[in-house]
Amino acid sequence: MGKGDIKTRRGKIFNGSFGARRRRRKPMHVMTGTFKKKSIERKAK
Repeated sequence: MGKGDIKTRRGKIFNGSFGARRRRRKPMHVMTGTFKKKSIERKAK
């Protein structure tokens, strides 16, 4: 149960993988929805 154990969070960080023990974080613009608004404003100008 350390860096070599792929099923643990520390092992996934060491291996660079994601899963149930280490979720991927969604980017802030996906959670808030601000990215789409800004890109529409830029196209309108």
